[in-house]
Amino acid sequence: MKLDSENFPLRPAWTEIDLGKLRRNLQLIRSDLPRGVKLLAVVKDEAYGHGALDVARVAVEEGAWGFCLSTLEEAMLLREGGITAPLLLLGERQEAELEWCVAHHLTVCVNELHTVRRLAKIAAAFGKQVPVHVKIHTGMSRYGVRWEEALPLIETIVAEKSLLLEGVMTHFSQSDEAEKNFANLQFARFSEVLRAMEQKGISVKLRHTCNSGGFLDLPQAHLDMVRVGILLYGVFPSQVCRKIEGIEPVMSVKAKIAAIQKLKPGEVVGYGMHYTAPSERRIAILPIGYGDGFPRVRNEGCALIHGRRAPIIGGIAMDALMVDITDIPQAQMWDESVLMGPQGAHEITVRDIAKLKKSVTYDVLTNWRLRLRRKAVNGSTTN
Repeated sequence: MKLDSENFPLRPAWTEIDLGKLRRNLQLIRSDLPRGVKLLAVVKDEAYGHGALDVARVAVEEGAWGFCLSTLEEAMLLREGGITAPLLLLGERQEAELEWCVAHHLTVCVNELHTVRRLAKIAAAFGKQVPVHVKIHTGMSRYGVRWEEALPLIETIVAEKSLLLEGVMTHFSQSDEAEKNFANLQFARFSEVLRAMEQKGISVKLRHTCNSGGFLDLPQAHLDMVRVGILLYGVFPSQVCRKIEGIEPVMSVKAKIAAIQKLKPGEVVGYGMHYTAPSERRIAILPIGYGDGFPRVRNEGCALIHGRRAPIIGGIAMDALMVDITDIPQAQMWDESVLMGPQGAHEITVRDIAKLKKSVTYDVLTNWRLRLRRKAVNGSTTN
């Protein structure tokens, strides 16, 4: 056997990305959108841990207009991977990044006058008219120009021949909760800017405000385009937002049983000895731990093995965790377990992991470490 990278034995722990489910989610989202409303797929942070290039390729096939990213590096990964669709870089850009953005046909959000002037000068040097989107700060107090101060900046952009005002946008800080008062206030402020632009005779092709929560619950704010992130990956942004039947989680986390131990009554498990066997027990060791992104808990949570729940016992180590398989006698070495995802009639959801971590689903999805290899499956699914 040739001992090279092509034949390298793969670690028996991985995240599994079902591209068939991703494709189906995209189809359901597109079917739910009103005719003419574009889909801007959010693929920042490696598509929330799902693999940005794989996700982008499927999304292009399913009619996504373009993609949202946070960093220049993320955008270049897609460009170098052959993605030619529009790429919108959120946030602020350093001046040194602007030339790269122009050279590689990246669309940037502009929020202040200096960036507008520099970008216009660079675009003119390239002989291009480059599209920009203006981020309107309507209450989230993060990026953007305040809604009362937006019109002068917009007029400056329109006056620059090397810039094209393609879009104006804002971002809701609470669109996925039952209470919509602040989201409605934000939309009202954004609408003020649109009316002011109209009075000045300024038109814009793409007005967009909605994240996943806004897409689901604020149809009046869909406008020309929606920015959908976590919903693409089969996770609803909250438990109270509107649901679309058929949306399924795309990511599972799996590991194979790497060792089996038999415990006698009174024997302990793991660092700190947080579990003591009350009777004879049979435990499995799974080669995955907090070093891979699993929450560092003690005697909480479970894995699915042969379609049954195996409780986690002891403390989670960097590279291993232990589960009780006393009641799963058929479990053997190298059997597959599921730490997040479905197996048989049961499922461990991303919300279950978020509860263990005392965090949110976004944090769970984006914090599986890269040493936990990513395996894409069902990539050829077309229906």
